Amino acid sequence: MLAAIGVSSVEGLFAAIPAALRAKSFDLPAGMSEFETFERMKAIAGANAADTLNFIGGGFYDHIIPAAVDHLSGRAEFYTAYTPYQPECSQGTLQALFEYQTAICRLTGLDVSNASLYDGSTACAEAAMMALRVTGRNRILVDASVSPFSRQVLKTYLYNLDVDVIEIPPLDGALDRGELSRLLDDTIAGVIVQNPNFFGSIEDFTAIANLAHVKGALLIASVYPISLGMLKSPGEMGVDIAVGDGQSLGNPLSFGGPSFGFIAAKKAFIRNMPGRIVGETVDKNGKRGFVLTLQAREQHIKRHKATSNICSNQGLCALRGLIFLSTVGKNGLAALAVLNRDKAEYAKSRLAAIPGVKILQAAATFNEFTITLPKSAAPLVSALLKKGIAAGVPAGDYYNGLENALIVTVTEKRSKSEIDRLAQALQEVLQCN
Repeated sequence: MLAAIGVSSVEGLFAAIPAALRAKSFDLPAGMSEFETFERMKAIAGANAADTLNFIGGGFYDHIIPAAVDHLSGRAEFYTAYTPYQPECSQGTLQALFEYQTAICRLTGLDVSNASLYDGSTACAEAAMMALRVTGRNRILVDASVSPFSRQVLKTYLYNLDVDVIEIPPLDGALDRGELSRLLDDTIAGVIVQNPNFFGSIEDFTAIANLAHVKGALLIASVYPISLGMLKSPGEMGVDIAVGDGQSLGNPLSFGGPSFGFIAAKKAFIRNMPGRIVGETVDKNGKRGFVLTLQAREQHIKRHKATSNICSNQGLCALRGLIFLSTVGKNGLAALAVLNRDKAEYAKSRLAAIPGVKILQAAATFNEFTITLPKSAAPLVSALLKKGIAAGVPAGDYYNGLENALIVTVTEKRSKSEIDRLAQALQEVLQCN
């Protein structure tokens, strides 16, 4: 076999791996029983700081998950199902995904949704690809207040294509509308914005949608689904494609995943949507049924002709999102959104009262906001972590010139006493450093 592949030795198979990264030996410890293994894993997990107060957001949020979400999504017929290729065997899964699509359309105020994507970042990139196909143009404008994770994935998606991605630096934690107006012309396929943005600022993009449409471009908005319980929906703003991450809809943080991405659009763009779309139909007896629809075989077998190379989705996570929205309900989602906003406003007032601390943005915020500190944020975050508080995301990790800025998130899980504890600890750390 070695001769057939042109390698002289087994050692040669691993030549591409740097020596520093290669194992010196494969001496393994003695095996353990199942009981011993679980005890060992529990001991390791017990070293985690499980009681740390979490004020971190940046796209992943610590929300309460109703017990019904775990119970229903854990049923074997959902938990073990893979993909609904054969509708006669998959009516339950197909109906759940159809209802999920309906929920996303109602949430975003748009006409059509697919059956979910991998995560919010890939959904953003897929939306950009839609805009390129719809308009036939090859330039994308992106507000740099959009999550840096989404922007990184977008650039990776488009790396080998003849597409220009033009970023607009933020202005005081919000979209620089003057610069957008200057750059937006009839060569732009789509404009990507985020609401609330990475800094937490809220904006009404209705005027931006109108401006984009005058130039023949599409407006793509990345949205935080919980905020839509009280904010103007993308559809109401005239957005063409709305995307987002569904982690906050009944999915735990779980060290970064899994989650699901959602995408919704105006009906005119349905044939350019990626992935699966579940449709409602009737069988030969006139009974209601569900099928995968509007998806050509090229989606799977002729990738160069496909609208997307996304052939799967995060179906179980999307199901959790549907159960969450159904459990909370329209009024419950509105109440949840108000609770997030009110607690964040209290935190904002407490932190702004600390000498040397200021609020970065003049714009309104939802449950996330950015403060500026008299010193670099990263060392202060480390000091607060030693006190059992994960204070937020240092903006300087992602934006030059914002080393003193800290993005703080407050969800419904944080109590008044916990917010007060954050404020007190931050004041003490600032005085000591």
